[in-house]
Amino acid sequence: MQTGEALAAQINMITGGVIVLIIALAGLFTLLWVHLARRRAEIEALHRDVAFQKDRQQILDCIMREARGRDRQDVVISASCYWPEGFDEHGPVITPLPDFPERANWGHGKFFSATMHNIATHTCEIDGDTAHCETYVIGGLLSADQQTMTLAPGRYFDRLEKRGEEWRILYRRCTVEMSLQGSAEWVHSPAVKGFLRSVWSKEDVSYQRPIKVGSDGVRW
Repeated sequence: MQTGEALAAQINMITGGVIVLIIALAGLFTLLWVHLARRRAEIEALHRDVAFQKDRQQILDCIMREARGRDRQDVVISASCYWPEGFDEHGPVITPLPDFPERANWGHGKFFSATMHNIATHTCEIDGDTAHCETYVIGGLLSADQQTMTLAPGRYFDRLEKRGEEWRILYRRCTVEMSLQGSAEWVHSPAVKGFLRSVWSKEDVSYQRPIKVGSDGVRW
């Protein structure tokens, strides 16, 4: 039978062990909480980064899609890049949506037989659901008689808005910075004969699904 002193010593030893265990567990839980807090911060930062990159890609896709819509004279594609109450400023002319796609197509069709708006340097500032972008563009313009080619570098200044999950242009302004004009006779030479060429209709090869090598298409 244990004496009082021995029992007390045993109790003290057990109590001390429990205290040490509690301290160890508290330290472990503290480390775990710190780790989880860091992980949560990392996940939140990753979420912000992914959301930012998604917005940036959607904005650039919108600007790229608008260029394709105009080069294909596709009113549906062009209109899908602007909000219905938007405006486009080309030179002294400010055109409201939804009139702009048709008007732009009419202007291009009056003076040119083909256009290519090549999107280049692009910068973008995003503030919430509003973005302001500067985009360089090199316009390739083939005259109506297909004899002259004009290169016209310029810039777009776009204000875009995000509504729901979609970015579209609200306002666009543009510049013409310089130009270069020359003969387009090369496209009529034997070196180009048989190459596919663009058309302003759904007959353009870019609409073909699935794309097939050697299939029909308008050619030089």
